[in-house]
Amino acid sequence: MNYRHAYHAGNFADVVKHAVLSRLVEHLKQKDKAFRAIDTHAGIGRYDLASVEAGKTGEWQGGIGRVSEPRTAALLQPYLEAVRLENPDGGLRRYPGSPLIVRHLLRKQDRLTAIELHSEDAARLKAVFAGDIQTRVIELDGWLALGAHLPPKEKRGLVLVDPPFEEEGEFQRLVENLRRAHRRWPGGIYALWYPIKDRKAVAAFRAALKETGIPKLLDIGFEIRPASSEPSLDGSGLVVVNPPFTLEAELRLMLPALHGVLAVEQPSRWTIEWLAGE
Repeated sequence: MNYRHAYHAGNFADVVKHAVLSRLVEHLKQKDKAFRAIDTHAGIGRYDLASVEAGKTGEWQGGIGRVSEPRTAALLQPYLEAVRLENPDGGLRRYPGSPLIVRHLLRKQDRLTAIELHSEDAARLKAVFAGDIQTRVIELDGWLALGAHLPPKEKRGLVLVDPPFEEEGEFQRLVENLRRAHRRWPGGIYALWYPIKDRKAVAAFRAALKETGIPKLLDIGFEIRPASSEPSLDGSGLVVVNPPFTLEAELRLMLPALHGVLAVEQPSRWTIEWLAGE
């Protein structure tokens, strides 16, 4: 899997991840006090769905290309509004990555830290946010940010950890870095994205999370097809640490609606599981 995100922007995994991310931001906005969002693997921020890369896979057509139809739940509106703001002339040409979606949803008192390791991508991300005093773009290994940038001075907020899964051991790195980050900032909301390709690796990852002893771990699974005979992105997951108390109920409305338009083969399913409660 080539994980230069330009090939995959707006696909089903992005839709699910960004829909949940938007709900987390909306929850934080219910209190007047400022918060900070930290995106540890931010990418380039904005993706051209008419680019050569997007055209080679066409994955967005089975993702945001379906969900932009007017058949979705009201809970998706903050996310879909962020997408619409990137396409002021109508249609669907540009897709916002995680940092831009968060930025569209922030209030004037809130802040965003977007972190990207690759120099070229970091430069493009800085250009996207040039002159934006509410956003700080840092060229840095996102894993290091889980130590150096926590806790934020606002003491409220969320951390999105969305690694590319280009190297071996990414599931283990997620667990180890979450443990380290949670020690520094136990009250923060964390959202950890992962691919569902190797089912045994996913099961081991979930078991390892349970063994951390971290409370309040909600696992969201979303599969669009049954397990493939060859390694394939059959689904994706998001583990939310310290989820808002309203999130589970919202997911039980959102996920069936999304699954109805995004699933491509049955049997496939969406799941919500508490890996750890209070």
